[in-house]
Order: sequence, then structure tokens, then C-alpha cells
Amino acid sequence: MPPEKGRGYRLAGVAAALVVTALVIAGVQLAGRGSNSTASAQPAPTAPASIVLNATDDAFLQLMIPIDESALVFLKEAQGIAQSPALRALTAQLADSHQTELKELRALLAAGGTAEQNLHEGHRMPGMIFDDQVAELRSAPEAARDAQAITLLRGHLEQCEVLATGEQTAGGSDETRAFAVRLKRLRTEQLNQLAAI
Repeated sequence: MPPEKGRGYRLAGVAAALVVTALVIAGVQLAGRGSNSTASAQPAPTAPASIVLNATDDAFLQLMIPIDESALVFLKEAQGIAQSPALRALTAQLADSHQTELKELRALLAAGGTAEQNLHEGHRMPGMIFDDQVAELRSAPEAARDAQAITLLRGHLEQCEVLATGEQTAGGSDETRAFAVRLKRLRTEQLNQLAAI
């Protein structure tokens, strides 16, 4: 498949994921307005400033949080089992950057007055690294672990690039779009570092 066509499919896929997430968020919010029951999701923490999030911003933030959380589990595991010193160093670096990103993502949600909800719990969303994949990596022969880890990491980083592109195109919040610009630039740099290993 030509790269342009593959990229088109990826962008169409992320657009669909963001639309579905936005619709689910809207449904949850409407349901919440008509009910006095306490929501199971934790309220968003107080943020120093307020911003206005549109449906794409909301969908982007609510999707990026579980994607980064799943990657963080993998990154911490990979630091201990990767054979290549360069790969161990990169996964340690990425673990730090992902922790920072999660704080920023949650701060943006809070500034938008939106409670964090894992709307994709139980779904195998592109960009996530799942427990069974981490278990397979842990049990793989030592000689195969680095290649397996690199494949998982590349998929995560590439999907984050695609999501960031979707947010830059359709996001409404200047702050969230600015985060997406930084995220895409960072993921491109990280992919280049990964390619050099």
C-alpha cells in the first residue's frame, strides 16, 4: 500500500475514534444533566485557569490519557528487560516524558471543567499497549525482546502522532491545540531516536 494511502486510512481511523469519543462524552453529559445520581468518575481537579473545549478537544484528551497510561506500564517494564542499553535509555526517557504529559492532559481537562472518564476501558484502541502484550514481551526469548519492544513502541508513538494531527486540525481550544503541536513534534523526535537503535 502506498504510504499516502496508508496515512489516509490512519487519519480516517483517528477521525472516527475522535467522533465516537465525542458522541459518547456528549451522551454521558446529557445523561448526567437529567439525573441526580452521583457519577462514578472522579471530578476534575481544580485548575488555575479555564479554557473552552470543543468535542474534539474532549475526545483527544480523554483518549490520550489511557493511551499514555498503558504505554507507561510498558515503558517501565521495558527498562528492565530490554537488551540494548540505547533502548533501555530511551524507554526511561519516554517514561519521564509520559508522566509529564499525563499531568498536562489532566490539567487541560480540569481547565475545561471536564471530569476524567476512561470511555475506552476494555477497548483495544490503536496506540495502547495492553497487559497481554507486556506479558508476551516479558516471556519472549531474550534475543527477541528488543525487536518486539520496538514494534510495540513504534505503534504507540505513530498513533500519538496521528491523534495530535487530528487535534491540530479540528480542536477548538488554543491551549489543547498547542499541546498537540508539541506532542506531535516530540513523537517525531522519539520515533527518530527509536529508528536509530
